Amino acid sequence: MSTARNDVLSEVLTLIRLRGELMYTSFLGKPWGLQFQPGAAHFHFVKTGEAWVTPAGGEPRKVSKGDLVLLPLGKGHVITDGLHSPFEKIETVAADHFNRDKLVLRYGSGDPITQIIGGLFSFEGSPLPAVMSALPLMIHIPRGDSGSPAWLEAISNFLISEAQEQHPGSALMISRLIDLLVIRTLRSWATTEGNGKGWLGGLADERIGRVLSAMHADPFRHWTVQSLAKIAGMSRSIFAERFTRTVGESPLRYLSRWRLTLAADLLRSSGLNVTEVAYRTGYASDAAFSRAFKAHFGYAPSEHKNRQATRS
Repeated sequence: MSTARNDVLSEVLTLIRLRGELMYTSFLGKPWGLQFQPGAAHFHFVKTGEAWVTPAGGEPRKVSKGDLVLLPLGKGHVITDGLHSPFEKIETVAADHFNRDKLVLRYGSGDPITQIIGGLFSFEGSPLPAVMSALPLMIHIPRGDSGSPAWLEAISNFLISEAQEQHPGSALMISRLIDLLVIRTLRSWATTEGNGKGWLGGLADERIGRVLSAMHADPFRHWTVQSLAKIAGMSRSIFAERFTRTVGESPLRYLSRWRLTLAADLLRSSGLNVTEVAYRTGYASDAAFSRAFKAHFGYAPSEHKNRQATRS
């Protein structure tokens, strides 16, 4: 993935305000199961042993020593010591007790012991739905024949070291390391497997990635399908079809949604009023901006700041 397209990923992740919160360790002896309720997003790095991870609404995936799984949507998931039949009763431990005072879980006494380093994080920005819709329920970074990827080995070692040896500043260090781990995982996935629809799928396509980069670099320019097709080096019709097939919506529809995403962030984080934001984002009038904003978010732009204050 080129540097320009990586910048699109950085820009989007900055806008949705990724925040690493805490890290925890589980030592698990068979039989065992962990139940994670919907809420925060999680990652799990298998330091020893193996497990099965099943996201809510998704298929189970076996993970082994050196593997990492990322569950970015926060829809809840289960981790178990094996692949169990739906009719098989297995006792699970509610894992929602992990907090800054309870960072270690020891459960079960059977062998072999599986050690899982986990962490939770959140996305705090306002325009989440369109951005998050590009992400899968679960991302799996396998260890591979030659071991864990070098970046995963390095970050996980730092995380384990900080968790085991609490020093002044460790909480901040862990938060930043979780941020780094999540961003690097998303980049790796987008490069190798991000062939689904959405902006991440578009980044995996060389030509469409160039167009996304241009859109994000100058979102309020008067773009046309023809000018975007020229950047992609394709005819207008072939470009429009390929962009729609890859990203899941037409180029101008995607651009409109991205502008509204930026507008929502301006309303939330700046002192600008609705008229000023409408002007900044290229709308001819308050009325046109308000109609587009409400159609996209389901409420008027004048309500946005209050809604965000209530949510936080």
